[in-house]
Amino acid sequence: MADPSSYRPKPGQIPDSPGVYRFRDEHRRVIYVGKAKNLRQRLANYFQDLASLHPRTRTMVTTAASVEWTVVSTEVEALQLEYSWIKEYDPRFNVKYRDDKSYPYLAVTLNEEFPRVQVMRGAKKKGVRYFGPYGHAWAIRETVDLMLRVFPVRTCSAGVFKNAARTGRPCLLGYIGKCSAPCVGRVTPEEHRALAEEFCDFMAGRTGSYIRRLEKEMMAAAEEMEYERAARLRDDVEALRRAMEKSAVVLADATDADLIALAEDELEAAVQIFHVRGGRVRGQRGWVTDRVENVGTQGLVEHALQQLYGEETGDAVPKEVLVPALPEDPDAVSQWLADRRGSQVSLRVPQRGDKKDLMATVQRNAQQALVLHKTRRASDLTTRSRALEEIAEALGLDTAPLRIECYDISHLQGDDVVASMVVFEDGLARKSEYRRFQIKGFEGQDDVRSMHEVIGRRFRRYLQDKERDGEWEQAPESTPVPPDSAPAGTEPREDDGRPKRFAYPPQLVVVDGGQPQVAAARRALDELGIDDIAVCGLAKRLEEVWLPDDDDPVVLPRSSEGLYLLQRVRDEAHRFAITYQRAKRAKRIRSSPLDAISGLGETRKQALIKHFGSVKKLKQATIDEICEVPGIGRRTAESVAVALASTAPATPAVNTATGEIIEEDDGGSTP
Repeated sequence: MADPSSYRPKPGQIPDSPGVYRFRDEHRRVIYVGKAKNLRQRLANYFQDLASLHPRTRTMVTTAASVEWTVVSTEVEALQLEYSWIKEYDPRFNVKYRDDKSYPYLAVTLNEEFPRVQVMRGAKKKGVRYFGPYGHAWAIRETVDLMLRVFPVRTCSAGVFKNAARTGRPCLLGYIGKCSAPCVGRVTPEEHRALAEEFCDFMAGRTGSYIRRLEKEMMAAAEEMEYERAARLRDDVEALRRAMEKSAVVLADATDADLIALAEDELEAAVQIFHVRGGRVRGQRGWVTDRVENVGTQGLVEHALQQLYGEETGDAVPKEVLVPALPEDPDAVSQWLADRRGSQVSLRVPQRGDKKDLMATVQRNAQQALVLHKTRRASDLTTRSRALEEIAEALGLDTAPLRIECYDISHLQGDDVVASMVVFEDGLARKSEYRRFQIKGFEGQDDVRSMHEVIGRRFRRYLQDKERDGEWEQAPESTPVPPDSAPAGTEPREDDGRPKRFAYPPQLVVVDGGQPQVAAARRALDELGIDDIAVCGLAKRLEEVWLPDDDDPVVLPRSSEGLYLLQRVRDEAHRFAITYQRAKRAKRIRSSPLDAISGLGETRKQALIKHFGSVKKLKQATIDEICEVPGIGRRTAESVAVALASTAPATPAVNTATGEIIEEDDGGSTP
């Protein structure tokens, strides 16, 4: 590990102009590339006190052994040079998006004498017109099959083309009218190229003129009583319409734009791009990256733009690029995009209307892509085994923690305080073992005290089950097991053959939080005399792992599968807790005086409200009137009348301008 002060340049040596810098390790390998408006100010940020640096930045500067820079004249040149060096050196500490698959494109080889329409993957070639990318190759073939009726362009390989030219017989597509058969001279090279260019124009979004032209030819043929030709033109129009329908209209103004959205967490980020041409979604693609450098949403957007347009020129760069957040220097990035396109490019964040709605759709796709990536990663047995081994090594455990329990506290400003317990066995979620808790020992907001209560209640129940089964000869004297220690709804079932709900202890308890929460959990276990269960906490801010009685956290490597598993466990506990808290709050808000009446079920409560219109009118009804409701007997009617009479009247609302009491009808209330 190098000391950054050993290779720190003197301030006077670093220019204050725009430029690009490279950090190299002891083997002279480039490990990080960055750009700056002012090199002197930017590089000074890397040579601060190590304790004040972000963990990722701290790892990078301590791995490096030297730094060098190149001065450029403008920020746009710096952006271009940074992209070129990242592609050349592939530095380990730079964010690099990687395609989650090789996307197929619809390609037209305009660089050949007889252009060919085909499916292409991989690097783009000069002189080839590309459309897409598409999610699946079959989607391209379906579109091409429909369009060949109108634009019979060659689709055969070079071998098939040469064989047909040698024999003088076209392939099957030439016989059925889906190829103009340039191989046997039915059309000249110029006529075939014109067909290919019309095909490209249609795919680029200029569809209206072709449809209108074919419709006019169809009407003219019908007037001249050439009905077979009119029917053929009708079928051509229908084929083009079906091809257009495969790309949904999303922007009514025929906009050409790319929409980029991000989904990110502390460890990874996913980007999704929708390519909209002529107001229709013509392609979609996505990438996933590890967040190996300390970069926020603005930096991720800038890296995505570099990855997407670094090799593109001309119309491949659209007139409009919509992003979730502008880069730190949007003017420089916009100018760089304009240089690649050859004309002005609008780079902005959509604020309203259809474009904002479509951006929300792209965002949902990015979130789903990130979830799918994590699911695939978690489902791999080898990866899970490695993650458990890394956790055991980092926390100093004797064996891999095959059962992990994680706890989280959730509340809304101190109200409806609840907790969650989620269970992962062999690295996979075991949802049948999830449990929910209501905090009963006190009122108000105190996450540390709440964590102590939840851990105590869970493991008191575990000791209680052990003692009942004779596996625990005597509970410690300092470990009282009150009968009401278990959370609501978790009473044991001993006679039905199913395992008791708290019968299995974990090898590792994870709490959502830092030192205070970890200390509270450890204290709760110590009070119960349990010393064979490990405890750790995962703090959200820097994803640091805290152990009891340690002043410094355990920092797992950025690429650690163990850290990834702990994060999944923590995030699942948070999701489960907040879902329960929201449901509990919603139930409290929807509460009604009828809820407290014994024997009055949901169906009869609804019948009462439907008959009288509101709880307020029900209060004013007599017992005989209540008995008129179907299903309500006299004894139930008396219970309802007594219960409603005992409820305190609500404080009336007052119009502050006139002093009048506002009569409100609570007919909208729901029991």
